[in-house]
Amino acid sequence: MRIGPILERITKSVDAGNGCYWILLDPDDFSDREAARIASEAQKAGADAMLIGGSLLNTNHLDSFVSSVKKAVDVPVILFPGDATQISSMADAILFLSLVSGRNPMNLIGEQVKGAPLIKEYGIEPISTAYMLVESGAVTSVEFMSNTRPLPRSKPMIAAAHALAAQYMGMSMIYLEAGSGASSTVPSKMIRMVREYVDIPVIVGGGIRDASTAVEKINAGADIIVTGNLLHKKNGIKIMKDIAKVVKAKRKKK
Repeated sequence: MRIGPILERITKSVDAGNGCYWILLDPDDFSDREAARIASEAQKAGADAMLIGGSLLNTNHLDSFVSSVKKAVDVPVILFPGDATQISSMADAILFLSLVSGRNPMNLIGEQVKGAPLIKEYGIEPISTAYMLVESGAVTSVEFMSNTRPLPRSKPMIAAAHALAAQYMGMSMIYLEAGSGASSTVPSKMIRMVREYVDIPVIVGGGIRDASTAVEKINAGADIIVTGNLLHKKNGIKIMKDIAKVVKAKRKKK
């Protein structure tokens, strides 16, 4: 499959030794207007892309939500779907996720089969991504909704083997996820081992609440840092600026 412009942009950045910072916006948490305002502020703070999605998506305003965010920024707006119902023609791209850490066939291939024709019809750029849940000390929304067990955080080799298998199957990125609001982040030892095993971009999200944690994950081998719950904090924008700063500082040093 031909590489799309957004994946090409990400890959070129990573190949050049650059880190990226993405913001996750859940349509269940914000109105269209709030999301547009936050996205604009996040881009000014240094965010490189906006992810949109969630585990539940109880709202019916996905299209208008994505459209509002897209009008407010000039960075890529990428869908981060919980299932095949969370697809919008308004987005620039979609992380075409397969939950390779689990053994639930619906999350491995079932939802993907349902969503693929829509993605083709809408002309959204699909970015095949191996989604890997990592044990974080609490049951996360995605763990509960997907009915899958996360990878044990004390077994980095298991994560590395899953990531390598995903690369061999042709996936374009690895997403290591501790879960929204996780009490513990993806272990740096695990990130480091996954980085040693794969050549494709590694995304890390879940539980990253400050710049020091973000740079720790970057130093361990993460290429892209994702935060979401910071948006609910009063000083969230400042923290985002701090995270973007350390990620961009890392870019300059490489």
